Amino acid sequence: MNNLQRFSCQFLTVATLLLVFVCQGCAAQLKNQAGISRLGYSIQVGAFSEVKNAERLTVKLQAKGIEAFYFRKDNGVYVVRFGDYQARVKAKKAAEKLVAEKLVESYFIASPDAVFSRATKIDKPKQPDGPPLQRKSAPQSDMGAIAARTAERFVGIPYRWGGDNVVEGMDCSGFVRAVYNLCGINIPRTSAEQFRAGDRIPREELKDGDLVFFGASVDKINHVGIYVGNGRFVHAPRRGDEIKVSAIDEKYFNERFVGAKRYF
Repeated sequence: MNNLQRFSCQFLTVATLLLVFVCQGCAAQLKNQAGISRLGYSIQVGAFSEVKNAERLTVKLQAKGIEAFYFRKDNGVYVVRFGDYQARVKAKKAAEKLVAEKLVESYFIASPDAVFSRATKIDKPKQPDGPPLQRKSAPQSDMGAIAARTAERFVGIPYRWGGDNVVEGMDCSGFVRAVYNLCGINIPRTSAEQFRAGDRIPREELKDGDLVFFGASVDKINHVGIYVGNGRFVHAPRRGDEIKVSAIDEKYFNERFVGAKRYF
């Protein structure tokens, strides 16, 4: 091994250790509360140029009782992800079973240390009238910023959580759960359960990544979104609609705002 090869190996080793250290730091921020946990290994399948194909595979998996969701990668390809396995071997075994059943052709095992977004620069999402979103640089250990930037990656994607069998209000809570999963965090499934977990945050103290809840009252929550700064949040408005950015002080949402929660 020459000096250049030796240096390259040492550099890659240090980079890998730094990545693991950063992810462990993110996990350490997690609140020790019921319903909130660090995500294990996940299974990722598919590589679709059309979102409809990713949606169809997601619906097939959900029909088998698998809580799958789809998202768009940086290269524009849509993939499907699901699962929470504490060991890679268990994730692989589950994936191989799906291959044997011819439900999927190939797969990728996502490590719990592989956070989807690290507050990197991305294309500005579509949004309602008003000033553009102000992006603030944030340390990689800032899970709130990571969650907010990840949510923005979904903007403009038609989203259906659960196919034709989706229950009322599950699109919005399923969307925020998918975003947090991509950030390596498990949160409760429904908006009501999500509201019961985490720390209550005053409206004037909202930060990136906080969940904002809407409804008739705290006992009748029917909508949730992810706060992304400047009084705006990303959410799945209704079944089959595109993921959008809306303002909390918009009349409809302002009248129905019931609170916000933070999980780290």
